[in-house]
Amino acid sequence: MRLAGPLRVVAVVFLVGLTWLLTSSVLGRDSSAILRHFFNGGEEEATPEPKPRKYKCGLSAPCPEKHMAFRVVSGAANVIGPKICLEDRILMSSVRNNVGRGLNVALVNGVTGDLLEVKAFDMWAGDVSELLKFLRPLHEGTLVFVASFDDPATKLNDEARHLFEELGSTAAKELAFRDSWVFVGAKGIENKTPFEQRMKNSKSSNKYEGWPESLEMDGCIPLRAPLEN
Repeated sequence: MRLAGPLRVVAVVFLVGLTWLLTSSVLGRDSSAILRHFFNGGEEEATPEPKPRKYKCGLSAPCPEKHMAFRVVSGAANVIGPKICLEDRILMSSVRNNVGRGLNVALVNGVTGDLLEVKAFDMWAGDVSELLKFLRPLHEGTLVFVASFDDPATKLNDEARHLFEELGSTAAKELAFRDSWVFVGAKGIENKTPFEQRMKNSKSSNKYEGWPESLEMDGCIPLRAPLEN
C-alpha cells in the first residue's frame, strides 16, 4: 500500500515522457517546446518582438549605392566626448583618445572615402591659427566632419568662420560660447550643406548646467565623381 503513491508518480513521468517522444516524432516539433506547452497548461509563450536591424554607423536604413553612412555626435557638456563615425569606422572618439575640447575635425577624401587626417582644436585656450592652417589648404572635394565639445567658439575669428561658410555652413557665423554644433561640409560645395545642426547655449533651455544638450546627426553622403584629367 505504501508503494502506491511513488508508483503513481513513476507512471505519470513515464506517460509524459512517452507522450513527448511520440508527439515530437510524429509532428516534428521541438521537444522542449512541447514540454513547455504541456507544463504551461496549453498556453503559448509570447514571442519576443524582433529587434530593429541596424546598419552602418547605427543607421536605421542602408545607404544607396555610392553613398557613405555617417553619424556625428557632439560632446555632452565637458564630460562625454564627441564621436565621428563613417562607414562603420570610428574616426574620432574618447575611446580612440583623439578628441578634445573645442572643435574636432576629420578630413575625408570625397572620391574614395579614405580618411586623410583628424585633429582637435582648443577654441577656449588654444590658438586659432592652428585651425586656419588646417583648413586653408584643403583640396577640392575634401569632406569635412566637425563635432563640438565643451566650447567651440571663443577663439573663432572672422576668417575661421568664413572658411566654414565656404565649406557649406550657415551656423558658423553665429556660433557662440558653449554652443553644441555638428557639421559635415565639403571644399568646393556649391550650396549650403544639409548636414548641420546647432544648439544654442541658453540658461533657459540648457539640458546640463551651463551647456545645451548633445546633438546627434546621421545620414548618407554621396561619393564625389573623380575629376577628369
